[in-house]
Amino acid sequence: MNAVASFVGAWQHAPVRDSRLLPIVEKVEAGERLTFEDGMVLYHTPDYNTLMRLANRVRERKHGGKTYFVHSLRLEFTNICYVGCTFCAFAAKKGEARAWDYSVEEVVAKVREKWEPGLTELHMSSGHHPTRPWSYYPEMVRALKENFPGIQVKAFTAAEIEHLSKISKKPTLEVLRELKEAGLVALPGGGAEIFAERVRKQIAKNKVKADKWLQIHREAHSLGIRTNATMLYGHIETLEERLEHMDRLRRLQDETGGFYSFIPLAFQPDANALAFNLGKTEFTTGLDDLRNLAVARLYLDNFDHIKGYWVMISSDLVQVSLDWGVSDIDGTIIEEHIAHAAGATSPLGLSRQKMVQLIQAAGRVPVERDALYNELHIYDPAPRA
Repeated sequence: MNAVASFVGAWQHAPVRDSRLLPIVEKVEAGERLTFEDGMVLYHTPDYNTLMRLANRVRERKHGGKTYFVHSLRLEFTNICYVGCTFCAFAAKKGEARAWDYSVEEVVAKVREKWEPGLTELHMSSGHHPTRPWSYYPEMVRALKENFPGIQVKAFTAAEIEHLSKISKKPTLEVLRELKEAGLVALPGGGAEIFAERVRKQIAKNKVKADKWLQIHREAHSLGIRTNATMLYGHIETLEERLEHMDRLRRLQDETGGFYSFIPLAFQPDANALAFNLGKTEFTTGLDDLRNLAVARLYLDNFDHIKGYWVMISSDLVQVSLDWGVSDIDGTIIEEHIAHAAGATSPLGLSRQKMVQLIQAAGRVPVERDALYNELHIYDPAPRA
């Protein structure tokens, strides 16, 4: 029996309705890499049922029923930023009433205030502060490690690393090396937005360029600092530009193997200039979110995890996404501000118990991990009714 017959036979009541998917089914069954053209077929197919099943097949081949989450705290140490990205509702100018700017001592106090037993990951990303000196950043990481010895500091997007390079007058590689010596263990994936230059000129013209973002992650990987990767979608980008973004990430992962996960970030259309200029008030649709996750799972064959970021697409849709290729649902977060400033309607955080229940209710096995994807606890699947 050939691969197509095997695939169709496995779901006799849900045959492949789009004949363009048949050669892709064969490739997925054989574990072969998809081409760019294959990726575009996946983006355009109306056969969502087969798309879902293909993505789930890859997800279960890699992880079975396991679904990962981390007990984490999100901390933005400042919202002061000079970059001016048009999609951002988080940034403030120095002196604005809504601006905040924590000292190292205040950062430590904020973490202590939000501290919970079993907290492993501290995720920090913030604005590009125009006057903070370079010394503030490694000093902050060291202070956090000294005050919270078990904490894993995942901090500073590639955009922030470039900013720190400018203010320190050090190469980005040296900035990364010194932050690692201070205690940094991983980089978040932010600042990638969409790599297409056409789009970046309109939404993030003063932010790190695509080539530099990729270079900084390559350098981090060379130092043994693992990272994540993101993509902001649902604004002015085309489907081709989404896939081109993934293609560049796939090539870098072939080269370094340093990415943990890929995280699509749905555009939030509130209180930002980009949404206002576009007259856009609608959030991305659930179907587009799920399709995007499934295409990512199938195209990014060398990424261990595709992450469903519940903050931006809701915890309800994240449950559904576990059948669309998603194997990680991020973390408890405790308190998030960047997406919520732009209109995210999800809670600021979720409890560890809620994360476990969310995964169990979707028929999956919850696995609590740390920032480095070490498995800390495997929970029982939901009991059968």
